[in-house]
Amino acid sequence: MERTPVSAELTARQRSLAFATILVAFVMDVVDSTIVNTALPAMQRGLGASDAAMQWVVSGYFLTFAVLLVVGGRLGDLFGYRRMFLIGVIGFTAASLACGLAADQQSLVFARLAQGLAAAIMAPQGVALVQLLYDPTERIGRLAAFGIIGGLAAIGGPVLGGLLIALNPFGLGWRSVFLINLPVGLLALVAGIALLPRGRSAHPLRIDVPGSLLLFVAVGALLYPLIEGRESGWPLWGFAVLAVSACTCWAFWRYEVRRRARLGSALIEPALFRDSCFRIGLAATGCFTVASTGFLLTFSITLQRGLGYAPLDVALLHVPFGLGVMAGISQIGRKALPRYGLRVPLVGAVAMAVGCIATALAVRFDLPAPVIGALLLVAGIGMGTLAGPLGPITLARVDRGHAGVAGAMHKTVQQIGGAVGTALIGTLYFSIIAGRPELTPTAFVIAVLVAATALAIVALLLSRLPDRIFLR
Repeated sequence: MERTPVSAELTARQRSLAFATILVAFVMDVVDSTIVNTALPAMQRGLGASDAAMQWVVSGYFLTFAVLLVVGGRLGDLFGYRRMFLIGVIGFTAASLACGLAADQQSLVFARLAQGLAAAIMAPQGVALVQLLYDPTERIGRLAAFGIIGGLAAIGGPVLGGLLIALNPFGLGWRSVFLINLPVGLLALVAGIALLPRGRSAHPLRIDVPGSLLLFVAVGALLYPLIEGRESGWPLWGFAVLAVSACTCWAFWRYEVRRRARLGSALIEPALFRDSCFRIGLAATGCFTVASTGFLLTFSITLQRGLGYAPLDVALLHVPFGLGVMAGISQIGRKALPRYGLRVPLVGAVAMAVGCIATALAVRFDLPAPVIGALLLVAGIGMGTLAGPLGPITLARVDRGHAGVAGAMHKTVQQIGGAVGTALIGTLYFSIIAGRPELTPTAFVIAVLVAATALAIVALLLSRLPDRIFLR
Protein backbone atom coordinates (compact mmCIF):
# COMPACT_ATOMS: atom_id res chain seq x y z
CA MET A 1 0.00 0.00 0.00
CA GLU A 2 1.18 3.52 -0.77
CA ARG A 3 2.13 5.09 2.56
CA THR A 4 2.58 8.75 1.85
CA PRO A 5 2.67 10.24 5.33
CA VAL A 6 -1.05 10.98 5.46
CA SER A 7 -0.99 10.52 9.23
CA ALA A 8 1.51 13.38 9.48
CA GLU A 9 -0.55 15.69 7.26
CA LEU A 10 -3.71 15.42 9.39
CA THR A 11 -4.29 16.66 12.92
CA ALA A 12 -5.26 14.21 15.64
CA ARG A 13 -8.81 15.59 15.54
CA GLN A 14 -9.05 15.09 11.77
CA ARG A 15 -7.83 11.53 12.06
CA SER A 16 -10.29 10.79 14.86
CA LEU A 17 -13.17 12.16 12.80
CA ALA A 18 -12.06 10.12 9.78
CA PHE A 19 -11.86 7.00 11.95
CA ALA A 20 -15.33 7.70 13.34
CA THR A 21 -16.62 7.92 9.76
CA ILE A 22 -15.16 4.50 8.98
CA LEU A 23 -16.76 3.06 12.12
CA VAL A 24 -20.19 4.45 11.19
CA ALA A 25 -20.12 2.56 7.89
CA PHE A 26 -18.67 -0.54 9.57
CA VAL A 27 -21.44 -0.62 12.17
CA MET A 28 -24.09 -0.09 9.48
CA ASP A 29 -22.85 -3.11 7.53
CA VAL A 30 -22.49 -5.41 10.59
CA VAL A 31 -25.88 -4.45 12.05
CA ASP A 32 -27.61 -5.26 8.79
CA SER A 33 -26.38 -8.85 8.92
CA THR A 34 -28.46 -9.48 12.07
CA ILE A 35 -31.09 -6.73 12.37
CA VAL A 36 -33.51 -8.68 10.19
CA ASN A 37 -33.70 -11.64 12.61
CA THR A 38 -36.18 -9.96 14.94
CA ALA A 39 -38.12 -8.42 12.06
CA LEU A 40 -38.55 -11.59 9.96
CA PRO A 41 -42.04 -12.53 11.26
CA ALA A 42 -43.29 -8.99 10.58
CA MET A 43 -41.75 -9.05 7.10
CA GLN A 44 -43.31 -12.40 6.36
CA ARG A 45 -46.77 -11.20 7.40
CA GLY A 46 -46.43 -7.93 5.55
CA LEU A 47 -45.34 -9.46 2.24
CA GLY A 48 -47.08 -12.81 2.52
CA ALA A 49 -43.64 -14.32 2.02
CA SER A 50 -42.60 -17.94 2.26
CA ASP A 51 -40.22 -19.37 4.85
CA ALA A 52 -37.68 -19.95 2.07
CA ALA A 53 -37.83 -16.28 1.09
CA MET A 54 -37.09 -15.30 4.67
CA GLN A 55 -34.05 -17.58 4.65
CA TRP A 56 -32.85 -15.86 1.48
CA VAL A 57 -33.29 -12.45 3.13
CA VAL A 58 -30.66 -13.52 5.67
CA SER A 59 -28.39 -15.81 3.65
CA GLY A 60 -28.47 -13.72 0.45
CA TYR A 61 -26.71 -10.88 2.24
CA PHE A 62 -24.03 -13.25 3.52
CA LEU A 63 -23.64 -14.83 0.06
CA THR A 64 -22.76 -11.75 -1.98
CA PHE A 65 -20.76 -10.26 0.88
CA ALA A 66 -18.62 -13.42 1.13
CA VAL A 67 -18.01 -13.92 -2.58
CA LEU A 68 -17.11 -10.30 -3.37
CA LEU A 69 -15.21 -9.32 -0.21
CA VAL A 70 -11.74 -9.94 -1.66
CA VAL A 71 -12.77 -8.34 -4.96
CA GLY A 72 -13.88 -5.26 -3.01
CA GLY A 73 -10.44 -5.01 -1.44
CA ARG A 74 -8.73 -5.30 -4.82
CA LEU A 75 -10.97 -2.55 -6.25
CA GLY A 76 -9.76 -0.27 -3.48
CA ASP A 77 -6.15 -1.10 -4.32
CA LEU A 78 -6.79 -0.24 -7.97
CA PHE A 79 -9.09 2.77 -7.86
CA GLY A 80 -8.50 4.24 -4.41
CA TYR A 81 -9.79 3.39 -0.96
CA ARG A 82 -11.72 6.62 -0.44
CA ARG A 83 -13.44 6.39 -3.82
CA MET A 84 -14.52 2.77 -3.36
CA PHE A 85 -15.62 3.47 0.22
CA LEU A 86 -17.92 6.22 -1.03
CA ILE A 87 -19.23 4.06 -3.87
CA GLY A 88 -19.91 1.28 -1.37
CA VAL A 89 -21.77 3.64 0.97
CA ILE A 90 -23.89 4.97 -1.90
CA GLY A 91 -24.68 1.43 -3.08
CA PHE A 92 -25.47 0.21 0.43
CA THR A 93 -27.78 3.14 1.12
CA ALA A 94 -29.56 2.72 -2.22
CA ALA A 95 -29.99 -1.02 -1.61
CA SER A 96 -31.37 -0.27 1.86
CA LEU A 97 -33.93 2.03 0.26
CA ALA A 98 -34.84 -0.74 -2.18
CA CYS A 99 -35.29 -3.15 0.74
CA GLY A 100 -37.52 -0.67 2.54
CA LEU A 101 -39.67 -0.12 -0.57
CA ALA A 102 -39.89 -3.80 -1.58
CA ALA A 103 -43.40 -4.71 -2.69
CA ASP A 104 -42.93 -8.48 -2.69
CA GLN A 105 -40.57 -11.18 -1.48
CA GLN A 106 -38.60 -11.35 -4.73
CA SER A 107 -37.84 -7.62 -4.64
CA LEU A 108 -36.71 -7.86 -1.04
CA VAL A 109 -34.40 -10.82 -1.69
CA PHE A 110 -32.75 -9.12 -4.70
CA ALA A 111 -32.32 -5.91 -2.71
CA ARG A 112 -30.63 -7.88 0.09
CA LEU A 113 -28.25 -9.44 -2.45
CA ALA A 114 -27.42 -5.91 -3.61
CA GLN A 115 -26.86 -4.85 0.01
CA GLY A 116 -24.32 -7.64 0.48
CA LEU A 117 -22.57 -6.64 -2.76
CA ALA A 118 -22.30 -3.01 -1.64
CA ALA A 119 -21.08 -4.09 1.81
CA ALA A 120 -18.33 -6.13 0.13
CA ILE A 121 -17.15 -2.99 -1.66
CA MET A 122 -17.42 -0.74 1.39
CA ALA A 123 -16.08 -2.93 4.21
CA PRO A 124 -12.50 -3.70 3.03
CA GLN A 125 -11.73 -0.02 2.52
CA GLY A 126 -12.11 0.66 6.24
CA VAL A 127 -9.05 -1.38 7.21
CA ALA A 128 -7.05 0.09 4.32
CA LEU A 129 -7.96 3.64 5.34
CA VAL A 130 -6.87 2.93 8.92
CA GLN A 131 -3.49 1.93 7.47
CA LEU A 132 -3.30 5.36 5.83
CA LEU A 133 -4.48 7.31 8.85
CA TYR A 134 -2.24 5.80 11.53
CA ASP A 135 1.34 4.73 12.03
CA PRO A 136 1.99 1.04 12.78
CA THR A 137 2.07 1.47 16.55
CA GLU A 138 -1.22 3.39 16.52
CA ARG A 139 -3.05 0.91 14.29
CA ILE A 140 -3.18 -1.90 16.83
CA GLY A 141 -5.68 -0.18 19.10
CA ARG A 142 -7.76 1.11 16.18
CA LEU A 143 -7.98 -2.32 14.53
CA ALA A 144 -8.81 -3.94 17.89
CA ALA A 145 -11.74 -1.53 18.13
CA PHE A 146 -13.20 -3.12 15.01
CA GLY A 147 -13.49 -6.46 16.81
CA ILE A 148 -15.14 -5.05 19.93
CA ILE A 149 -17.49 -2.66 18.11
CA GLY A 150 -18.27 -5.33 15.51
CA GLY A 151 -19.33 -7.74 18.25
CA LEU A 152 -21.52 -5.08 19.82
CA ALA A 153 -23.08 -4.22 16.45
CA ALA A 154 -23.81 -7.85 15.55
CA ILE A 155 -25.58 -8.51 18.85
CA GLY A 156 -27.18 -5.06 18.85
CA GLY A 157 -28.78 -5.71 15.47
CA PRO A 158 -31.65 -7.89 16.78
CA VAL A 159 -32.17 -5.47 19.67
CA LEU A 160 -32.45 -2.51 17.32
CA GLY A 161 -34.70 -4.49 14.97
CA GLY A 162 -37.09 -5.36 17.77
CA LEU A 163 -37.17 -1.78 19.04
CA LEU A 164 -37.96 -0.41 15.59
CA ILE A 165 -40.78 -2.91 15.04
CA ALA A 166 -42.23 -2.04 18.47
CA LEU A 167 -41.91 1.74 18.05
CA ASN A 168 -43.15 1.61 14.43
CA PRO A 169 -41.76 5.04 13.46
CA PHE A 170 -43.95 6.88 10.92
CA GLY A 171 -46.03 3.72 10.58
CA LEU A 172 -43.24 2.06 8.56
CA GLY A 173 -43.37 -1.27 10.40
CA TRP A 174 -40.65 -3.72 9.36
CA ARG A 175 -39.48 -1.38 6.61
CA SER A 176 -37.90 0.84 9.25
CA VAL A 177 -35.13 -1.72 9.88
CA PHE A 178 -33.82 -0.93 6.39
CA LEU A 179 -34.85 2.71 6.01
CA ILE A 180 -32.94 3.66 9.17
CA ASN A 181 -29.83 3.24 7.04
CA LEU A 182 -30.74 6.26 4.90
CA PRO A 183 -29.73 8.99 7.38
CA VAL A 184 -26.80 6.88 8.60
CA GLY A 185 -25.59 6.29 5.04
CA LEU A 186 -26.00 9.97 4.16
CA LEU A 187 -23.97 10.91 7.23
CA ALA A 188 -21.20 8.44 6.28
CA LEU A 189 -21.21 9.77 2.70
CA VAL A 190 -20.94 13.45 3.62
CA ALA A 191 -18.34 12.77 6.31
CA GLY A 192 -16.39 10.50 3.96
CA ILE A 193 -16.21 13.17 1.26
CA ALA A 194 -15.04 15.76 3.79
CA LEU A 195 -12.74 13.75 6.01
CA LEU A 196 -11.24 10.64 4.40
CA PRO A 197 -7.77 10.74 2.82
CA ARG A 198 -7.00 9.58 -0.69
CA GLY A 199 -4.73 6.61 -1.28
CA ARG A 200 -4.31 3.40 -3.22
CA SER A 201 -1.87 0.54 -3.48
CA ALA A 202 1.39 1.16 -5.29
CA HIS A 203 1.34 -2.46 -6.48
CA PRO A 204 -2.30 -3.52 -6.91
CA LEU A 205 -3.08 -7.16 -7.67
CA ARG A 206 -5.33 -8.24 -10.51
CA ILE A 207 -9.01 -8.88 -9.86
CA ASP A 208 -9.79 -12.59 -10.07
CA VAL A 209 -13.11 -12.53 -11.93
CA PRO A 210 -13.21 -16.26 -12.90
CA GLY A 211 -12.33 -17.28 -9.33
CA SER A 212 -15.08 -15.05 -7.93
CA LEU A 213 -17.63 -16.52 -10.34
CA LEU A 214 -16.62 -20.07 -9.43
CA LEU A 215 -16.93 -19.30 -5.71
CA PHE A 216 -20.36 -17.72 -6.26
CA VAL A 217 -21.58 -20.78 -8.16
CA ALA A 218 -20.14 -23.16 -5.56
CA VAL A 219 -21.75 -21.44 -2.57
CA GLY A 220 -24.95 -20.53 -4.40
CA ALA A 221 -25.39 -24.10 -5.64
CA LEU A 222 -25.03 -25.29 -2.04
CA LEU A 223 -27.57 -22.83 -0.65
CA TYR A 224 -30.23 -23.07 -3.36
CA PRO A 225 -31.29 -26.72 -2.90
CA LEU A 226 -31.00 -26.47 0.89
CA ILE A 227 -33.42 -23.53 0.96
CA GLU A 228 -35.69 -24.27 -2.00
CA GLY A 229 -35.64 -28.07 -1.90
CA ARG A 230 -37.93 -28.36 1.12
CA GLU A 231 -40.82 -26.42 -0.41
CA SER A 232 -40.37 -28.35 -3.68
CA GLY A 233 -40.55 -31.75 -1.98
CA TRP A 234 -36.82 -32.52 -2.21
CA PRO A 235 -36.74 -33.27 -5.97
CA LEU A 236 -33.83 -35.00 -7.69
CA TRP A 237 -32.61 -31.75 -9.20
CA GLY A 238 -31.74 -30.57 -5.69
CA PHE A 239 -29.26 -33.39 -5.21
CA ALA A 240 -27.87 -32.75 -8.70
CA VAL A 241 -27.28 -29.10 -7.81
CA LEU A 242 -25.50 -30.15 -4.61
CA ALA A 243 -23.23 -32.32 -6.77
CA VAL A 244 -22.58 -29.27 -8.97
CA SER A 245 -21.58 -27.34 -5.86
CA ALA A 246 -19.07 -30.03 -4.86
CA CYS A 247 -17.59 -30.17 -8.37
CA THR A 248 -17.39 -26.39 -8.56
CA CYS A 249 -15.56 -26.26 -5.23
CA TRP A 250 -12.95 -28.63 -6.65
CA ALA A 251 -12.71 -26.59 -9.86
CA PHE A 252 -12.34 -23.39 -7.82
CA TRP A 253 -9.44 -24.85 -5.85
CA ARG A 254 -7.65 -26.14 -8.96
CA TYR A 255 -8.11 -22.83 -10.74
CA GLU A 256 -6.78 -20.83 -7.79
CA VAL A 257 -3.68 -23.02 -7.48
CA ARG A 258 -2.92 -22.65 -11.19
CA ARG A 259 -3.65 -18.93 -11.26
CA ARG A 260 -1.37 -18.32 -8.27
CA ALA A 261 1.44 -20.24 -9.99
CA ARG A 262 0.91 -18.48 -13.33
CA LEU A 263 0.11 -14.87 -12.35
CA GLY A 264 1.31 -14.59 -8.77
CA SER A 265 -2.09 -13.50 -7.43
CA ALA A 266 -5.42 -15.20 -6.86
CA LEU A 267 -8.64 -14.78 -4.88
CA ILE A 268 -7.15 -16.96 -2.14
CA GLU A 269 -3.60 -17.93 -1.19
CA PRO A 270 -3.37 -21.74 -1.51
CA ALA A 271 -0.02 -21.87 0.31
CA LEU A 272 -1.70 -20.78 3.54
CA PHE A 273 -3.44 -24.15 3.80
CA ARG A 274 -0.08 -25.79 4.50
CA ASP A 275 -0.26 -24.18 7.96
CA SER A 276 -2.36 -26.44 10.18
CA CYS A 277 -3.29 -23.55 12.48
CA PHE A 278 -4.75 -21.57 9.59
CA ARG A 279 -6.47 -24.60 8.07
CA ILE A 280 -8.04 -25.76 11.34
CA GLY A 281 -8.84 -22.20 12.41
CA LEU A 282 -10.80 -21.56 9.20
CA ALA A 283 -12.78 -24.78 9.61
CA ALA A 284 -13.53 -23.92 13.25
CA THR A 285 -14.61 -20.41 12.26
CA GLY A 286 -16.98 -21.77 9.63
CA CYS A 287 -18.59 -24.22 12.07
CA PHE A 288 -18.89 -21.52 14.72
CA THR A 289 -20.74 -19.13 12.42
CA VAL A 290 -23.02 -21.96 11.26
CA ALA A 291 -23.97 -22.53 14.90
CA SER A 292 -24.32 -18.87 15.92
CA THR A 293 -26.39 -17.73 12.93
CA GLY A 294 -28.61 -20.81 13.10
CA PHE A 295 -29.25 -20.26 16.80
CA LEU A 296 -30.01 -16.52 16.52
CA LEU A 297 -32.33 -17.01 13.52
CA THR A 298 -34.45 -19.74 15.08
CA PHE A 299 -34.46 -18.13 18.54
CA SER A 300 -36.11 -14.91 17.35
CA ILE A 301 -38.68 -16.71 15.20
CA THR A 302 -39.56 -19.23 17.94
CA LEU A 303 -40.26 -16.59 20.57
CA GLN A 304 -42.57 -14.67 18.24
CA ARG A 305 -44.28 -17.43 16.28
CA GLY A 306 -44.20 -20.14 18.92
CA LEU A 307 -44.64 -18.32 22.22
CA GLY A 308 -46.31 -15.11 21.09
CA TYR A 309 -43.60 -12.75 22.32
CA ALA A 310 -43.76 -9.17 21.06
CA PRO A 311 -40.75 -7.91 19.05
CA LEU A 312 -39.82 -5.59 21.92
CA ASP A 313 -39.71 -8.53 24.35
CA VAL A 314 -37.46 -10.42 21.95
CA ALA A 315 -35.22 -7.36 21.65
CA LEU A 316 -34.90 -7.08 25.43
CA LEU A 317 -34.00 -10.77 25.75
CA HIS A 318 -31.07 -10.19 23.39
CA VAL A 319 -29.59 -7.68 25.85
CA PRO A 320 -28.17 -10.21 28.37
CA PHE A 321 -26.93 -12.30 25.47
CA GLY A 322 -25.12 -9.26 24.04
CA LEU A 323 -23.66 -8.35 27.44
CA GLY A 324 -22.36 -11.88 27.79
CA VAL A 325 -20.77 -11.81 24.34
CA MET A 326 -18.99 -8.54 25.06
CA ALA A 327 -17.79 -9.79 28.45
CA GLY A 328 -16.45 -12.91 26.77
CA ILE A 329 -14.68 -11.01 23.99
CA SER A 330 -13.31 -7.97 25.82
CA GLN A 331 -12.64 -9.38 29.26
CA ILE A 332 -12.46 -13.16 29.57
CA GLY A 333 -11.14 -14.24 26.17
CA ARG A 334 -8.65 -11.43 25.59
CA LYS A 335 -7.13 -11.57 29.06
CA ALA A 336 -7.16 -15.32 29.57
CA LEU A 337 -5.90 -16.42 26.12
CA PRO A 338 -2.20 -15.53 26.65
CA ARG A 339 -2.20 -17.36 29.97
CA TYR A 340 -4.37 -20.41 29.35
CA GLY A 341 -4.05 -20.86 25.58
CA LEU A 342 -6.48 -23.15 23.79
CA ARG A 343 -8.33 -24.03 26.96
CA VAL A 344 -10.06 -20.63 26.69
CA PRO A 345 -11.93 -21.18 23.39
CA LEU A 346 -12.55 -24.83 24.30
CA VAL A 347 -14.31 -23.76 27.49
CA GLY A 348 -16.12 -21.10 25.47
CA ALA A 349 -17.42 -23.69 22.98
CA VAL A 350 -18.72 -25.89 25.79
CA ALA A 351 -20.30 -22.96 27.65
CA MET A 352 -21.99 -21.70 24.49
CA ALA A 353 -23.34 -25.15 23.63
CA VAL A 354 -24.63 -25.76 27.17
CA GLY A 355 -26.12 -22.27 27.38
CA CYS A 356 -27.87 -22.59 24.01
CA ILE A 357 -29.30 -26.03 24.83
CA ALA A 358 -30.48 -24.83 28.25
CA THR A 359 -32.08 -21.79 26.60
CA ALA A 360 -33.87 -24.02 24.08
CA LEU A 361 -35.23 -26.24 26.86
CA ALA A 362 -36.37 -23.17 28.81
CA VAL A 363 -38.20 -21.95 25.71
CA ARG A 364 -39.64 -25.43 25.10
CA PHE A 365 -41.18 -25.50 28.59
CA ASP A 366 -42.13 -21.80 28.45
CA LEU A 367 -40.15 -20.79 31.52
CA PRO A 368 -40.26 -17.13 32.64
CA ALA A 369 -38.34 -14.57 30.59
CA PRO A 370 -35.82 -13.81 33.39
CA VAL A 371 -34.78 -17.49 33.40
CA ILE A 372 -34.33 -17.43 29.63
CA GLY A 373 -32.35 -14.20 29.95
CA ALA A 374 -30.02 -15.70 32.56
CA LEU A 375 -29.34 -18.71 30.36
CA LEU A 376 -28.73 -16.42 27.36
CA LEU A 377 -26.14 -14.60 29.45
CA VAL A 378 -24.27 -17.90 29.90
CA ALA A 379 -24.56 -18.67 26.18
CA GLY A 380 -23.32 -15.18 25.34
CA ILE A 381 -20.30 -15.44 27.63
CA GLY A 382 -19.43 -18.74 25.97
CA MET A 383 -19.90 -17.26 22.51
CA GLY A 384 -17.66 -14.28 23.25
CA THR A 385 -15.01 -16.45 24.89
CA LEU A 386 -14.93 -18.61 21.77
CA ALA A 387 -15.37 -15.95 19.09
CA GLY A 388 -12.69 -13.59 20.42
CA PRO A 389 -9.74 -16.00 20.11
CA LEU A 390 -10.81 -17.60 16.79
CA GLY A 391 -9.33 -14.85 14.62
CA PRO A 392 -5.98 -14.68 16.45
CA ILE A 393 -5.77 -18.50 16.45
CA THR A 394 -6.42 -18.70 12.70
CA LEU A 395 -3.85 -16.00 11.88
CA ALA A 396 -1.31 -16.83 14.61
CA ARG A 397 1.35 -18.27 12.30
CA VAL A 398 0.58 -16.42 9.08
CA ASP A 399 3.57 -14.42 7.88
CA ARG A 400 3.12 -10.69 7.42
CA GLY A 401 3.37 -10.91 3.66
CA HIS A 402 0.13 -12.91 3.60
CA ALA A 403 -1.64 -11.14 6.48
CA GLY A 404 -4.03 -9.20 4.23
CA VAL A 405 -5.28 -12.10 2.14
CA ALA A 406 -5.40 -14.38 5.20
CA GLY A 407 -7.61 -11.88 7.03
CA ALA A 408 -9.87 -11.58 3.99
CA MET A 409 -10.15 -15.37 3.71
CA HIS A 410 -11.08 -15.58 7.40
CA LYS A 411 -13.77 -12.94 6.94
CA THR A 412 -15.07 -14.70 3.82
CA VAL A 413 -15.41 -18.00 5.69
CA GLN A 414 -17.34 -16.20 8.43
CA GLN A 415 -19.84 -14.92 5.86
CA ILE A 416 -20.14 -18.31 4.13
CA GLY A 417 -20.72 -19.96 7.50
CA GLY A 418 -23.52 -17.48 8.18
CA ALA A 419 -25.16 -18.28 4.87
CA VAL A 420 -24.85 -22.05 5.37
CA GLY A 421 -26.11 -21.87 8.97
CA THR A 422 -29.20 -19.97 7.85
CA ALA A 423 -29.82 -22.44 5.02
CA LEU A 424 -29.06 -25.70 6.85
CA ILE A 425 -30.44 -25.09 10.34
CA GLY A 426 -33.23 -22.88 9.03
CA THR A 427 -34.40 -25.55 6.59
CA LEU A 428 -34.45 -28.23 9.29
CA TYR A 429 -36.40 -25.90 11.57
CA PHE A 430 -38.99 -24.90 8.94
CA SER A 431 -39.39 -28.52 7.81
CA ILE A 432 -40.51 -29.53 11.31
CA ILE A 433 -43.02 -26.71 11.77
CA ALA A 434 -44.47 -26.78 8.23
CA GLY A 435 -48.24 -26.98 8.79
CA ARG A 436 -47.66 -27.77 12.48
CA PRO A 437 -47.01 -24.47 14.30
CA GLU A 438 -47.53 -26.17 17.66
CA LEU A 439 -44.19 -27.90 17.11
CA THR A 440 -42.28 -24.60 16.94
CA PRO A 441 -40.65 -24.90 20.42
CA THR A 442 -39.71 -28.53 19.72
CA ALA A 443 -38.25 -27.54 16.35
CA PHE A 444 -36.15 -24.93 18.14
CA VAL A 445 -34.71 -27.57 20.49
CA ILE A 446 -33.77 -29.76 17.52
CA ALA A 447 -32.23 -26.80 15.65
CA VAL A 448 -30.17 -25.91 18.71
CA LEU A 449 -28.94 -29.49 19.04
CA VAL A 450 -27.62 -29.22 15.47
CA ALA A 451 -25.94 -25.93 16.38
CA ALA A 452 -24.44 -27.59 19.47
CA THR A 453 -23.10 -30.37 17.24
CA ALA A 454 -21.35 -27.72 15.14
CA LEU A 455 -19.84 -26.32 18.34
CA ALA A 456 -18.67 -29.80 19.34
CA ILE A 457 -16.89 -29.98 15.98
CA VAL A 458 -15.28 -26.63 16.77
CA ALA A 459 -14.00 -27.99 20.08
CA LEU A 460 -12.71 -31.15 18.37
CA LEU A 461 -10.88 -29.11 15.74
CA LEU A 462 -9.29 -26.78 18.28
CA SER A 463 -8.15 -29.73 20.41
CA ARG A 464 -5.92 -30.80 17.51
CA LEU A 465 -3.86 -27.62 17.72
CA PRO A 466 -0.75 -27.20 19.90
CA ASP A 467 -1.63 -25.51 23.18
CA ARG A 468 1.22 -23.01 22.88
CA ILE A 469 -0.03 -21.86 19.50
CA PHE A 470 1.25 -18.31 19.69
CA LEU A 471 4.88 -19.36 20.08
CA ARG A 472 6.63 -19.78 16.75
